Amino acid sequence: MKGTADESRYSVEVLEAGATVCDVIDSRIHEQSLTQKNAFFVADLGVIWWQHVRWRTRMSAVRPYYAVRCNSSPAVIEVLAALGTGFVCTNKNEMTLVKGFGVSPEDIIFGGVCKQLSQMKYAAKSGISLLVCDNETELNKIARCHPRARLLLQVAMEPGEAEEELAMPFGSSLKDCRHLLESAKKLGVQVVGVKFHIPSSCQDPETYSHAVSDARCVFDMGEDLGFHMNILDVGGGFSGSIDQLEKVYSTMKPLLDVYFPASSGVSLIAEPGSYYVSSAFTLAVNVIAKKVVARDHQEDLCESLCANDEPEFMYYMNDGVYGSFAYKLLEESVPAPTLHKELSAKEPLFSSSLWGPSMDGLDQVVESCLLPELSVGDWLVFSNTGANSMGGSATEGDQQSPHVHYTVSSSDWYDMQDSASGLDTSMKKFSLVSCSHQSSLYKSPVSTPA
Repeated sequence: MKGTADESRYSVEVLEAGATVCDVIDSRIHEQSLTQKNAFFVADLGVIWWQHVRWRTRMSAVRPYYAVRCNSSPAVIEVLAALGTGFVCTNKNEMTLVKGFGVSPEDIIFGGVCKQLSQMKYAAKSGISLLVCDNETELNKIARCHPRARLLLQVAMEPGEAEEELAMPFGSSLKDCRHLLESAKKLGVQVVGVKFHIPSSCQDPETYSHAVSDARCVFDMGEDLGFHMNILDVGGGFSGSIDQLEKVYSTMKPLLDVYFPASSGVSLIAEPGSYYVSSAFTLAVNVIAKKVVARDHQEDLCESLCANDEPEFMYYMNDGVYGSFAYKLLEESVPAPTLHKELSAKEPLFSSSLWGPSMDGLDQVVESCLLPELSVGDWLVFSNTGANSMGGSATEGDQQSPHVHYTVSSSDWYDMQDSASGLDTSMKKFSLVSCSHQSSLYKSPVSTPA
């Protein structure tokens, strides 16, 4: 799934009325019935489009900057660039990829708080000036390698406000912010705003209120020192759920209206990643081996069971934690898959676990789920696999990472075209399958934070 700037052209299959992603999966599995059975993704670009529509409807005052590290597939980057989002890049490869799709350096943030000197120099040479910083060591590096940078000071949340995910947070405490601002002033580096981040797992609405209040305090400190503070970055933490999006914004909006009203000239931005891509990708994997054990005796692998034993199955797939399920290492759960074959309603279900091909004890994809007895060669389908599934080679040996089949329904495709028609901006063309003409996506004009 990892894209490069050289992959600016690729096929997008337009699905005519009635066709679905499931039909595409059926077709690709059928194509592999007599050949090597490789794992593959099917991506619905229409889902990304509709997520953007929902964002504009519910978060119109906040411009999204897509977090490229979440999924750097070329189609994702091109669609979002055409829709007018900004981008957050954490390394040179991501910056090069995004620039390759015609994105202006002004629409790119060099994120991450631990940066290599060479990559900061690359950002400076490329005209990417907006950087994130949260400590004095990084500030000194930026002053040496990118003196014209404009900094977003990342502020840490107070201990105990969020959940376990923030046990080791990045960011500067309010107490240290004043010192960092004073140091930036002495070094001649411009600080233009504040960033905070609240994970999607946080369930306490007051966390957002505290974060906006803390940001206002840092703005006041910066303005007292003569900085022109004009950007507030509310970070990521958007799961993709519309309910969660509305809850977050409704919680923040009253304080945003008070502390950062439109009349203040402050640009509000965010860094959604999973929000855009998680539900857009579906992964199909093949069962390559299986073992059967007696329940509660998994260490005793055997070919057959005693009459009184209840079987439990261990299935090995041609993709795992060291590939497309890399997000499991981030302690994100992997939902149970669906089985791609017809089953009788009376088919018995067995306790099962799913593993990658490495035979490594850490390569467990799903610890426990209920499945009918599978055979080697059966296919399993995992939904919502678009986020953080950018591992290295997903398989062993000389096989490559899963191929991505890009699709879009004809209705979504023409909606995307209609929304962008008539805009006098640069454009790129997709190579379309099942469509007699080349279509274009246009980049929507949006204001860029000063």
